[in-house]
Amino acid sequence: MKQNENASLGENIPINILLADDDEDDRHFFKRILGEIPINTRLTTVEDGEKLIHYLLKNSGNPPDILFMDFNMPRKNGLQCLSEINLNEKFKHLPVIIYSTSLQERNADLLYDKGAYYYVRKTDMEELRKYVQHILTMMMENKLIRPPREEFVVNLVEV
Repeated sequence: MKQNENASLGENIPINILLADDDEDDRHFFKRILGEIPINTRLTTVEDGEKLIHYLLKNSGNPPDILFMDFNMPRKNGLQCLSEINLNEKFKHLPVIIYSTSLQERNADLLYDKGAYYYVRKTDMEELRKYVQHILTMMMENKLIRPPREEFVVNLVEV
C-alpha cells in the first residue's frame, strides 16, 4: 500500500487526494470538508470515469495518495475504473474509497473483490467530514489497511 511517507514522518506535506465524482455539488462539499479538517491536503477532481483513468495514466509517475470515487459515474462506473486501476502495477496499491448514494450488497462484494478499501454511503456533510478525517488520520499514522469484508461497508455513525 502506498502511504504518504512524508506525512508519516510528521512533516506538513499535503496528502494528495484524487476525487472522482460527476456531481458538482458533491465535489464542492468534499472540498469544503477538506477545508474544515486539520489535515494538510491537496485535492484534484475529475468528473467521470474516463477522465479518472486518463488522469491516473497521465500522472502515473506521481499518483495520488488516495482516491475517493463515486460509484455511479458516466462513461465508466466505479467498478469499471477499479478494474482498470488494478491492471496497472503503479496503481495496484492505491487506497480506493468508494462512495455512493445507494448501497447494493452485490456491488459492494464486487468492489471489495476488486480491491477497494471501503464502501461508504453518501450522507450528510458532518458525517462525511468525520469519515474523511478518520481515513486521512489513519493514512498519516500509516494505519490505513484494507479491512476484512465484514468491515468494508462503513456505517458512518460508528466512525
